[in-house]
Amino acid sequence: MRILASCLAALTVAIALVSPGRAQEYPQQPIHFIVSFGPGGGADIIGRILADAMQRKLAKPVIVENKPGAGGIIGNDIVAKARPDGYTLGIMTAGQIIAAATRKSMPYDTNTAFAPVTQVATASLLIATRPDFPANNVKDLIAEAKANAGKIIFASPGFAATQHFAGELFKQTAGIELLHVPYKTTPEALNAVIGHHADILFDTVSALIGQVKAGQLKALAVTGKDRFPPIPDVPAAAESGALPGYDVTTGGKAAIRRGDLAAAATFGATLSQRLIRWSKFRTPCPPCV
Repeated sequence: MRILASCLAALTVAIALVSPGRAQEYPQQPIHFIVSFGPGGGADIIGRILADAMQRKLAKPVIVENKPGAGGIIGNDIVAKARPDGYTLGIMTAGQIIAAATRKSMPYDTNTAFAPVTQVATASLLIATRPDFPANNVKDLIAEAKANAGKIIFASPGFAATQHFAGELFKQTAGIELLHVPYKTTPEALNAVIGHHADILFDTVSALIGQVKAGQLKALAVTGKDRFPPIPDVPAAAESGALPGYDVTTGGKAAIRRGDLAAAATFGATLSQRLIRWSKFRTPCPPCV
């Protein structure tokens, strides 16, 4: 929670820098927090944790708005075209960077449209399946996929999302064929697996851990090279020995439209130092997602 408080402090100070003369006046109206993915996903959980803390700190409403679609582009476009007055923020994830690299045209320039405020989370993904699926670990999954080439379905919350690419890299590294079915949101992909319309999914720990604890899903591995502190009993996929070099992590950054608020980016360096210190002690960086 101390790291989350640091995130909030950096974000609050950064937003107040809209204009030195206005620092004492901010905020005078509700703040809109744009989440470019659907409710229940990792980005949504990060956004709501931060928005709740901001609301308590600033004593003004902080409204989370889910704007899913197009790998995060729809929500990002809202942030990119908002007035640069500090009242519209967004959560940037690896998925949005991937979208920019995989599309021929974008409604904004990812390199110039945003000013990053602070990093708020880093995390592995979780590889999960339903309880009755025959695989109980990564080696079992690979064996099952080789025996049923192209028949095992992995769900994701959208084409070119981080979750999709985690699955594609898994396929490539393991030398197997899986059938990818993209959905619009994490809950839709999750329900597809639980409902036997898909077999596995790669998604954030925060989005799936509730279903794992409830027995609706079975955790096979995390995608980072190391075990993830909040779920230490779940092995890293690389521990199987069948996935040399496999290492997928994601994260979230608070961002604003570049303009009068560009000075806010300087606070990112301060928080990055805090995150590095936490990683040296191999402890989670709240909020762990």
